[in-house]
Amino acid sequence: MRKLFVLLILSISLCSGLRAAEFKNETLKYVISYKWGLIHKDAGDATLTLRRHGSNYKLMLAARTKPWADKFYKVRDTLHATTTVADLRPLSYSKITHEKGRYARDEIRYSRYGTVTKGDCSKFRVRNGVLEENNRLLTATGPVYDMLSVFYYLRTLDYDRLSKNQVYKATVFSGTKSETIKIKSLGIQNLKLRDKRTVKAYHIQFNFTQDGGRKSSEDIDTWISADSSHIPLYLVGKLPMGEVRAYYVGA
Repeated sequence: MRKLFVLLILSISLCSGLRAAEFKNETLKYVISYKWGLIHKDAGDATLTLRRHGSNYKLMLAARTKPWADKFYKVRDTLHATTTVADLRPLSYSKITHEKGRYARDEIRYSRYGTVTKGDCSKFRVRNGVLEENNRLLTATGPVYDMLSVFYYLRTLDYDRLSKNQVYKATVFSGTKSETIKIKSLGIQNLKLRDKRTVKAYHIQFNFTQDGGRKSSEDIDTWISADSSHIPLYLVGKLPMGEVRAYYVGA
């Protein structure tokens, strides 16, 4: 059940096609469902908020499983991030996790030197009643984000300028790991929403690797609104058994 929420925000892109964008304070809500064969049931909810504080944005994702899913794998996750308004450059990130009775916390503090980004990463886990800390310094060149700031950076792209089937790359720091994410644009499609409306949406696909090309998770398909808001409307990700689906349900 953990991936029901992780997959919601694992979206990334490159600077190619970046347009000037400034977000107003907003709240976006999602319903996350699980599908396996004839089973298709809403399993959780997630809420994303953005608030501007001077020259920075404060971002938050709060996710939780529904009561029926709590009996199998209870999830209460909260992610926080701070980015600049000017270019959505991440400054800090934290993830507080309560999953199936276990507590964990990840923290990242960013620094930049030219085209090089460094992430001072701390990973806290409780083992046998003792809080353990693991620290690691991650380094990457080019665009670097975390699992929350990428959600908003994704929305700044000019998708009309992305060639169909062209692949782009970027880096995501998560915990004490670094992943390479590739994005491929599959063009504009008609998307039927949960409320039965049909809208135009950009279909994009993501691939995740680490350690020199080893695949680290299944591909994810996302549909993003073709209007100026570029809101992710629908997401599908494979699980070992079945798939997870995330639906945008409004502000």
